Amino acid sequence: MSIANIYRLGLKELKSLWADKVLLVLICWAFSGAIYEAATASSQELHNAPVAVVDEDRSPLSMRIVDAFYPPYFREPQPITLAELDRGMDLGTYSFTLVIPANFQHDVLAGRQPEIQLNIDATIMSQAFIGASYIKQITLGEVNEYLTGTRATSASPIRLVSRVRYNPNLTGVWFGGVMEVINNITMLTIILVGAAFIREREHGTIEHLLVMPLTPFEIMMAKIWANGLAVLVGVCFALTVMVQWVLKVPIAGSLPLFLFAAVIYLFAAASIGIFLGTLARSMPQLGLLIILTILPLMLLSGGVTPRESMPQIVQNIMLAAPTTYFVRLAQGILYRGAGLDVVWQDLLAMTAVGAVFFNIALLRFRKAVTRTQA
Repeated sequence: MSIANIYRLGLKELKSLWADKVLLVLICWAFSGAIYEAATASSQELHNAPVAVVDEDRSPLSMRIVDAFYPPYFREPQPITLAELDRGMDLGTYSFTLVIPANFQHDVLAGRQPEIQLNIDATIMSQAFIGASYIKQITLGEVNEYLTGTRATSASPIRLVSRVRYNPNLTGVWFGGVMEVINNITMLTIILVGAAFIREREHGTIEHLLVMPLTPFEIMMAKIWANGLAVLVGVCFALTVMVQWVLKVPIAGSLPLFLFAAVIYLFAAASIGIFLGTLARSMPQLGLLIILTILPLMLLSGGVTPRESMPQIVQNIMLAAPTTYFVRLAQGILYRGAGLDVVWQDLLAMTAVGAVFFNIALLRFRKAVTRTQA
């Protein structure tokens, strides 16, 4: 009887969701356009960086350095004068400006080690350090090749060979697309379940449910499975169509294993949504609580910044959040091809944290039921 009640209540939730066109549009956008936008618009690679050059030497060597900057990393270098440099940087016209002094080639051939000034617009933090490294490598490479015929800087007693695993070309789209899917799972699950709970209260239907032979456990489980199913369908579409087909991101591990972990995480995130729904008294209050909850879950779970770079107290606090374990196991499965033997500890921890949140939400819901019946 309890399973039948949960099933029928879940169908009611799906019908309510189908009638709410705004939420339907939000779900469709979150697992389609938002994935593509986040993956392509927030790329961390250097791309079409505007460069200007003050070439006071105009020698074959200086012209060789200028010609070494080309797309897709840099735009075609713009020749400017020293008087135009500060204004161009102040207006944000150029991200990098290179000043090659007079007699540069003559001093290089004489072994005097002349200086080249590189001015960097540090307001573009995502590209400032990468661009400076690229420009240094390009400049030194061109000078060495001009002098010795090879781009090697100097003889070294060792040879460092780098092998990049899991993302050989260091393509930011691979990381951004998958992590946006994970972030949207968190956001939509909490929003949908919390909004469903508040909608029942605002429409007065929660009282109708309470006078029926239903328990708070059945009501909560119905909202969890129905809204979780809607999010899970979106996740399958996002990974197979947007991530693999549109963005061309390979999935290294088992997709069924990831979806199994996603089901457990949906249970945990939905429990957080119901808990917030028991705290809020209206949809605006729920919106404010969701903002205060979702942002830390996204930013501090390891999906944006490695947890190791965070303060120790933040790392310890985030162990109480299921998102921490889900992000870690999702990266392990989707990026590194990890199996159940690797991620089982995160699965157990995520299940335990989800159970704690579910029981807290259930306790608060029962207290609300008691007050209503009284």
